[in-house]
Amino acid sequence: MSTTIQPIEVRLLRGSIVESIHRVHAVVCDSKGRVLMGAGNTNYETFIRSALKPFQVIPFINSGTVEKTSCSDKSIAIACGSHSGTTLHAREGFRILWNSEIEVDALKCPIPEGRKSRLEHNCSGKHAAFLATCKKMNWPLENYLEVDHPLQKEIFRRVSDLLRIPSDEFVVARDDCGAPTLKLSISQMALLYAQLSNSQNADLEQVNRAITSNPILLAGNESFDTELIMRAHGQLISKGGAEGIQCLGRNGEGMGIAIKVEDGSKRAKHAVALHLLKQLDWLTPTRLQELQEKNLCLNTGVQLEVHGELRFQENTLNSE
Repeated sequence: MSTTIQPIEVRLLRGSIVESIHRVHAVVCDSKGRVLMGAGNTNYETFIRSALKPFQVIPFINSGTVEKTSCSDKSIAIACGSHSGTTLHAREGFRILWNSEIEVDALKCPIPEGRKSRLEHNCSGKHAAFLATCKKMNWPLENYLEVDHPLQKEIFRRVSDLLRIPSDEFVVARDDCGAPTLKLSISQMALLYAQLSNSQNADLEQVNRAITSNPILLAGNESFDTELIMRAHGQLISKGGAEGIQCLGRNGEGMGIAIKVEDGSKRAKHAVALHLLKQLDWLTPTRLQELQEKNLCLNTGVQLEVHGELRFQENTLNSE
């Protein structure tokens, strides 16, 4: 059952005049899929985009590829990352390929505009892990992004197990990097991040540890996800996606948050994420203030205001 209450609004003020308004849907779930709190439509459906990466990396781990290729938690972190294409990031992606004896040209992600290598694409780590897994499993390398490829089918199977729904119900589309992404409700996204943070799944625990130990590889200096994870000192997981997607998890408690900004605004999703972390008391006031200064700094005379809050819910998603 879809539950709709008042969405959160992010207003951009120029002086005292409201210039823009962003409508935002948000939900908090536990690891059993129970919807605990929400704002707006808690079953709003959209593509999860890059917030899917911590789950797309699962076959890289449970196929034994990480061990066989002498990769490390850094390799897992870069595979989950939407990185900034620095030398550090490109080197970690290259390490996966080198250890697997795969040429860089095998990557199917595009070369970013103004760059020279596919390794500088923000999804190169994910693609490198895809290829390494395919080689370990003797799956074809040349079409690893196709929906019916064994790798993608395995990813869909793993996600369907976590969500407890048949994989043939997924609506699949191509992300900007060429890899498949899934259309999910934000409640399903929050459930995934609740499970990522509850320490009860060995593969997800390894993903979580890799990300929280190497936040610089997840995004980069000054990036929201990296800065938040660093300041939370291992208590929170954070991963954004394009078009206004932001997902978070409270480590050790198995609680996940998913946020969707209707118009896809990046500034609005970050503003709401910090607003909700304050409401839930998941981060200290000092750390919140630091993040607000780093991520919500606008021009002189321009400010963002967030109106609305999460409210407790009675409905559940796949509850037991």
